[in-house]
Amino acid sequence: MMDTDLRSCEIAVIGAGPAGLMAAETAAAAGLSVQVFDAMPSVGRKFLLAGRGGLNLTHSEPLAAFMARYGDRQQALTPWLRDFGPEDLRAWADALGAQTFVGTSGRVFPKDMKAAPLLRAWLHRLRGQGVQLHMRHRWMGWADALNGITPPVLRFAAPAGEVRVRARAVVLALGGGSWGRLGSDGTWAPLLAQRGVPVAPLAPSNCGFDVPRVDAPVGETRREFFLELIGRGAPAVGWTPHFVERFAGQPFKSVVLSFTDSQGRRFERRGEFVATATGVEGSLVYAVSSLLRDEIVAHGHATFHLDLLPDHTPERVLAEVRHPRGSRSLSTHLKSRLGLDGIKTAVLYEQLGKDGMSDPMALAHAIKALPITVVAARPLDEAISTAGGVAFEALDTRLMLRTMPGVFCAGEMLDWEAPTGGYLLTACYATGRAAGAGAAHWLATQA
Repeated sequence: MMDTDLRSCEIAVIGAGPAGLMAAETAAAAGLSVQVFDAMPSVGRKFLLAGRGGLNLTHSEPLAAFMARYGDRQQALTPWLRDFGPEDLRAWADALGAQTFVGTSGRVFPKDMKAAPLLRAWLHRLRGQGVQLHMRHRWMGWADALNGITPPVLRFAAPAGEVRVRARAVVLALGGGSWGRLGSDGTWAPLLAQRGVPVAPLAPSNCGFDVPRVDAPVGETRREFFLELIGRGAPAVGWTPHFVERFAGQPFKSVVLSFTDSQGRRFERRGEFVATATGVEGSLVYAVSSLLRDEIVAHGHATFHLDLLPDHTPERVLAEVRHPRGSRSLSTHLKSRLGLDGIKTAVLYEQLGKDGMSDPMALAHAIKALPITVVAARPLDEAISTAGGVAFEALDTRLMLRTMPGVFCAGEMLDWEAPTGGYLLTACYATGRAAGAGAAHWLATQA
């Protein structure tokens, strides 16, 4: 393909999610010509899905506490979150007509709770800035035959065939590896690795987990047990069929989940989560998911504990369990004396069996500290978000790849993770803004 067959632009943004669109807006505001490319037929598909249950844009807690939510990547993200933090995001959204408000949990939402109106207003602004959108353009990497051009020429698979684009600067905002059908499929990782960019393996974050089969061992023989089951085509994980039939999809409400990993990191929080056919998922599980995932990677399993009655002292629970029940069944007794029934009673039977349930001491202890072992995170494509990605060491202070001048990275494709609650979106916006500003600054230095 000759040079005359190439399209040209000042800045190419690849990825039309929040990070990519914010990079495009920032660069366009600097007076630059910006074109956005995305593999999907329309923009912001994962963003729109996130808004179906109420678009949680950010969180209202103090900035120091907010930034602590990013764990090991707090220091790396701090400069961009200080430049464009929760209050800045609220002001930006309000300028687009969102009329944000703080919910009872401290989370921030647009007044109508929806993502679509905000996205429509944003696209209207972008088009007014001259930003061009090219949908159904899947990035395929760079044209090797044109090496030596900085940045290298981009290749896209488009409906009419391959398209090549020579851009003076490039912002990659390709998302993580979850919800691939919405565009974030992680296929960019080997393309960057081939160029010598260090990329941490993508892993599920804010995800559910599988419990082992009831007869699965704990310890060094676990892996052999699972492999043997899989070889026979038998399920290696999941609750008993009785539990699944009656309780899969039902929530554990008002429980306290506690977990301490092998490095001494401790998590304890009150909330709720849901039983699935194979294990557990939901907000309380998502909050501890990074610790559980890493413990499973290191040791093959992780065990957290549930306090099923956090408003009751251990002494009261034991006294009520021991209280004479006469002719009543144990289930009726637990419901009458402790208000314990439904899925909470069922999981006690699931974990303790009849023998354990008949031992008052063991039962009382389990009600206050029921051990739940998980052995695998759910697949990456099911996760809400992704851990891993482009290492921060590969980027300069403006999010430009050190080995590829003029190429910037932003959003979830960077190696960070955060809990749900607005933290994910805020960091995507902040790094997108930083990458867009970085691209504009870099072009100014090349003039």
